[in-house]
Amino acid sequence: MKYGIVIFPTKAVQDEANSYRKRYDPHYALIPPHITLKEAFEADGDQLEEVVTELKHIANETEPFKININKVSTFAPVTNTIYFKIEPIKELNDLYKKMHSGTFSENQEYAFVPHITIAQKLSHDEYSDIFGSMKMKDIQIEDTVDRFQLMYQLDNGSWTVHDSFVFGKEFV
Repeated sequence: MKYGIVIFPTKAVQDEANSYRKRYDPHYALIPPHITLKEAFEADGDQLEEVVTELKHIANETEPFKININKVSTFAPVTNTIYFKIEPIKELNDLYKKMHSGTFSENQEYAFVPHITIAQKLSHDEYSDIFGSMKMKDIQIEDTVDRFQLMYQLDNGSWTVHDSFVFGKEFV
């Protein structure tokens, strides 16, 4: 089965992202707005048990932290993807690194750029119009991160939560 690890921002941030995603993101119905910590990876029953155990340890060792979103950016010219840029901070980078070491397979395709996608798979003309107007928006959002989620992909391509891992919480 295919799994991934993400952070879901608070409802207020998701609502802001969804105000764009419902028009500009074909993945809108497949997964809520999120920060990807680990791209999709395959795991069977035994591997999954090992992954869940490791994720519990990582969550226990992590304290909640704040993230700041203060601009709209893009991955162009690589892809016509537009996103809310999250200021890189040590806590978020450390969490990402933990998801790519130890028991975890190294499946990192790109350098880590913390973001929440708000538009993707746009034609060049759509991209130019949308990014042109969005990059002028004044975005100032602070959010608190206190957990991450292990997701799995359903047959229809949508993603659902397998487990949530709350920071600093002791698991028995």
